[in-house]
Amino acid sequence: MPVGSAVRDRCRTLLGDQGEIHYVFPALSVGPTGTGNFLIVVTDSAISVLATRTLRSDRPVSVFAEFPRYTRLGPIMPGPILELGLMAFEFDEEYAAVVAAADAEIFAPETLPPDPLPEL
Repeated sequence: MPVGSAVRDRCRTLLGDQGEIHYVFPALSVGPTGTGNFLIVVTDSAISVLATRTLRSDRPVSVFAEFPRYTRLGPIMPGPILELGLMAFEFDEEYAAVVAAADAEIFAPETLPPDPLPEL
């Protein structure tokens, strides 16, 4: 299920002028450093990991980490889990297509279907 426009607006406020938001999905950090709720946001220029409130995972409060846009999100490990930097993030399987699309946009744009509504 895509995140709502209110969540995207909150992310946009934190990120400032990083360009248009292409993808947003919630994730849970896993590993020896503990757990926490995050939103992973892919924009024109970066992949940002936004920390969220403890009991409100739809409320980003700070930029936890940033990576250049050409950073690959995949491969998706069983769980499903992805690694960014030294952290691992678990996410709902329904967002696997989002991760694949974000990678394809940069590393294999010829595999993406044409925009069905380019005028919007």
